[in-house]
Amino acid sequence: MVGDTDDVIQARRRGESGHRAVPHPDDVRIEAWGVSRERCLVEAALGMVECFADVTTVRPTSVERVRLAEDTDEGLLTALLDEVAVRLDEDGRVPVDLEADATEGELDVRLALAELTDVQVTGIDPRGVSWHGLTIGPDPYGWSCAVTVDV
Repeated sequence: MVGDTDDVIQARRRGESGHRAVPHPDDVRIEAWGVSRERCLVEAALGMVECFADVTTVRPTSVERVRLAEDTDEGLLTALLDEVAVRLDEDGRVPVDLEADATEGELDVRLALAELTDVQVTGIDPRGVSWHGLTIGPDPYGWSCAVTVDV
């Protein structure tokens, strides 16, 4: 991705996945990368969670699965991030871990969830995902994406 630091480039060359928040006026911009599309999507979702909550010491209290239709890569990214926002807003739960696998034209996502009351809230809850400036695709080290989250 444009603007990668030497540390990020070295980590990506070793096949490591990750995410980071970058400055963006009034919202949160998340950049994520992974060796596969599915891992990149998971990293984006974990990056979104990290922008508003510290879940590093929290254990999940439930596990749920959701299947997202594979229309476009951009559609999958927004659908997954919307799923995280819905769990938070409607259910009061936040993912502390995720896994994703492509199966039969869908993305099968496993969400390990904790109650919002059990996590340390560190920022403003996400409201939605902006399509403006959204990117996802293969790159020399695997896959990368960037997305702006409305807060």
